[in-house]
Amino acid sequence: MSSDEPAGTRILGSLRSATDGTGIVRMEDRFDTDIDNVWSALTDPRRLGRWIGEVEGDLHVGGEFHRHFFASGSEGMGRVESCEPPRRLLLTLGPGQPDEDVIEVTLAPDGEGTSLVWEERGLPLDKLAAYGAGIQIHVEDLAAHLAGREPCDAHARWDQLQPAYEVLAAHGG
Repeated sequence: MSSDEPAGTRILGSLRSATDGTGIVRMEDRFDTDIDNVWSALTDPRRLGRWIGEVEGDLHVGGEFHRHFFASGSEGMGRVESCEPPRRLLLTLGPGQPDEDVIEVTLAPDGEGTSLVWEERGLPLDKLAAYGAGIQIHVEDLAAHLAGREPCDAHARWDQLQPAYEVLAAHGG
């Protein structure tokens, strides 16, 4: 979805299972802004607070941080595993916990804009559709932020996306 395209019910994600029995959600999108602007929105705590939530702590490789995501209410610790400006960010959420998962975001220049791939791994298979809807809301809120708009009404958007992700999950996709 480019930053000036309406959200509708377009599905940005795909769902699959990993060989370890956990789930993977992968989102792909394109933004009508340069890679440095997208990178800053993903890594600057002040900008994160405008679209995804509160992030406080050591945001350097190996550093741990506390996060509270607005749309999902998700809260807990995280660790920065890798940071390769402005192309790749790798985070572990809930490090050492039974529900530990990994977020990997990669960026690439795409003409006058930037392509994003957001992949979240280590997710429970029985909740994969819910994660798909939630992660898409985060990516759409990033698009809104980059376009100068406010985040969406997460509950209303959830109601729109959840059925489509349930179908994807049921069909392995």
